[in-house]
Amino acid sequence: MTLFRLFLLACLLVIAGYTSVTIAHHGWNLLPVFFGDMAAMSWPGQFNLDFFCFLLLSGLWTAWRGGFRPAAIGLGVVAVFGGMLFLSAYLLILLAATRGDIRRVLLGVRA
Repeated sequence: MTLFRLFLLACLLVIAGYTSVTIAHHGWNLLPVFFGDMAAMSWPGQFNLDFFCFLLLSGLWTAWRGGFRPAAIGLGVVAVFGGMLFLSAYLLILLAATRGDIRRVLLGVRA
């Protein structure tokens, strides 16, 4: 579990740093670029579509594990837009709150 936590922390730090540099150089104009690549039917668009499906799955899981209550749905939306930056922090918080009980981390209210 320690290695998993270190992996999540590394992801959180690297993505936060990379995102900060990207915003500093290109601004917050992600969505037109992201969906524009998909509309172009190119390899970057294929990657973005695949990644977007992972984001939707992450958001759906986040809402599901919270029983689709309003707060859980809100977190699911944040998961879709926050990506791994959100998910790494969320999983680290869940691991701390559940003392590493992976069943409770994954299943949430259904555990």
